[in-house]
Amino acid sequence: MKRNSFQFIAIGCLVCIVFGPNLVSAQEKKSAIDPYQFTIQKTALGKQGAVSSAHPLASQIGLSMLKKGGNAFDAAIATQLVLAVVYPVAGNLGGGGFLVGYTEEKKAITIDYREKAPSAASKNMYLDSLENPLLNLSQNGHLASGVPGSVAGFFAAHQYGKLSFTELIQPAIDLAANGFAITASQAESFNEDRNEFIQYNTVLPVFVKSQPWKAGDTLIQKDLAATLIRIRDKGLKGFYEGETAELISAEMKRGKGLITKEDLTAYKAIEREPIQFDYKDHTIIGMPMPSSGGLLIKQMLKMIEDRHIESLGFQTPASVQLMVEVERRAFADRAEFMGDQDYVKVPVQTLGSDAYLKKRMIDFIPGKATPSTQISPGNINPESEETTHLSVADQYGNAVGVTTTLNGGYGSKTVVGGAGFFLNNEMDDFTVKPGVPNMYGALGKDANAISPGKRMLSSMSPTIVLKHNKPYLVVGTPGGTTIPTSVFQTIVNIIDFHQTPKDAVNNPKFHHQWLPDEVMIEHDFSINTANDLKSMGYKIGNRGEIGRTEVIQIEWKKKKVKKMEAIGDKRGDDDAEAY
Repeated sequence: MKRNSFQFIAIGCLVCIVFGPNLVSAQEKKSAIDPYQFTIQKTALGKQGAVSSAHPLASQIGLSMLKKGGNAFDAAIATQLVLAVVYPVAGNLGGGGFLVGYTEEKKAITIDYREKAPSAASKNMYLDSLENPLLNLSQNGHLASGVPGSVAGFFAAHQYGKLSFTELIQPAIDLAANGFAITASQAESFNEDRNEFIQYNTVLPVFVKSQPWKAGDTLIQKDLAATLIRIRDKGLKGFYEGETAELISAEMKRGKGLITKEDLTAYKAIEREPIQFDYKDHTIIGMPMPSSGGLLIKQMLKMIEDRHIESLGFQTPASVQLMVEVERRAFADRAEFMGDQDYVKVPVQTLGSDAYLKKRMIDFIPGKATPSTQISPGNINPESEETTHLSVADQYGNAVGVTTTLNGGYGSKTVVGGAGFFLNNEMDDFTVKPGVPNMYGALGKDANAISPGKRMLSSMSPTIVLKHNKPYLVVGTPGGTTIPTSVFQTIVNIIDFHQTPKDAVNNPKFHHQWLPDEVMIEHDFSINTANDLKSMGYKIGNRGEIGRTEVIQIEWKKKKVKKMEAIGDKRGDDDAEAY
C-alpha cells in the first residue's frame, strides 16, 4: 500500500480526519508520514507485518520499523515511544506496563515494568488520624506516583529486537520537537483537564494555554524532546540518573512527593515466567503477577471450557449469564489473594487448577443470579481506566502485546517540570485500606497492601494466543478492571463464536467485577438480553465505552504467513496498519 504526505489510502473501515497546516519539510515529505495530516483506519490487511495502537502516528511509525527490517519487538518499542509523545493521556515515560511476547524461536516471554512504591512509602500513608482514606492523595498530585518503569521496559525488550535504539527513538524525538496535529478528542480532553493541570503542577505544562485547544492545533513538547534525547544518548542512565533524575527529584521536593534519586537508580524491569495454558486447541500466553490479568483470564476461560458456550449463542441471556458468573468468581479471588508475588505468596497454581475452578462453579445456577454477598473468595490451602494497548506481529513469527499505563487519564496530572512528561498515579492501585475501593471500584486486602519497593496489583492483560504453536491472536485493551473481562470476551468471540476480529472487537462489551454487584453494559448492548438478565435477578448498569481493544489475527500456510488482519477499536482514535 503506498502513502504520501497528504493522503493515506485506508482499507476496511475508514475514519477520515484531516488536519492542517499543509506545510511540511523536505525530510517529512520523504518519510511518508505527515504529523499534520493523517487518517485513521480501523482495519488493515497484510502478510509481512501489522501494528494496532491508540494513535495513527504511533501505528504508522511502528509499521515503518518493520519495513526497515526490524521485528515485532522493534516496532513495539518505537510505537510505545511515539505514544509517549502523541498520546499523553496514557502513552508515557512516567508510568509502567507489561509486555507479553512470542519469538520466532518459539519462546514465550513476559517483561514486568510495573511501577514500584517509593522507599519512603508506607501501608497507611493515605489514611488520616482517624484512619479515613484520603483518596485524593492516592489519585492526584505528587504523592500518587510510583517509581516509573516504562523506560526500563523499553531497554529490557530491546535485546529481542534488531534495530538500534537510536533508530527506534528518533521518530518520537522529532514529533516532540517539531510537533503534530492533535485530534478532536485530544483537544476536548486537554480542555476538560485544564484546571487539574493547573492545580497539580508546580511548573505550568505545555498542555495549558490561554485559548481552548481545537482539532488541528499543533502540540510541541520541547522539554519532552530533550528528555528523549538524553535517553537516546545515555540509555537507561539518561532517565534513571543524571539530569532527568534530578528533574524528577526536584519535582517531588516541590510537590512533597516521595520518589528519590535512589528510588530511580534502583528500579529494574523483570522478566517473569508467563502464565500459559491450553484452551480448546489453542495455547494462551498471559502476564503473571503483579498483573492479575493472565490468571483471571485463565480462571474465566477454564470455568466455561466444558460448558459448550458456543451452543448457547452469542450474547444470549444464557451465554452472558455464564460469562458474568465466572467474571464474578474470578474477581472475588482477585480481591483476596492477588498481589506482587515478590512480596506475598500468591497461590497461582491452586487458583488456576481444574479442581479448584470446578468447585468455584458448583453453586452456578443457569437462569438465576448468584449475589456477590453469597460469593466469597475460594478456600485455599497455604502454598499471588486510563491505559493503552498495542499489538504487533511480523512475518517471522514474532508477536508482541504491550499494555502500558499512567493509571488514570494523565496519571497524577503532574508533569515533571523541565522534563515534559506526566507521572503516574499508580499508588491508587494498592489497597489504600481493606474494603475501600480504588478509582476503578476494585477491592483488595493485605496481599496488595502498600510496602516500600512493592509493585501494585494490576488488571493489565496483554495476551497472545497460539494455534499449532504459531501466533494466532495478539489482543489487549485499556480500561482498568474491565481489561481482563474485555480480553476474555474477545477471545471467546473469536474462538467459540467464530467471529471476525473486527466483530469481536467492536461488538458491545459487558463487565462484572464481583463488587459492586452489577453487570455494566455498553449503550449498544442488546436491550432484550439486558431485560432477561434483570428477570434473573441481575442489576444492570449502563455505562460509557468499555476499553479500546487492539487485535491482530494471523493465518499461516505451512511456514509462511497467509494473512494478517489488524483491527483498531471503533471506540477511539485507534488505528490499524499492515503491509
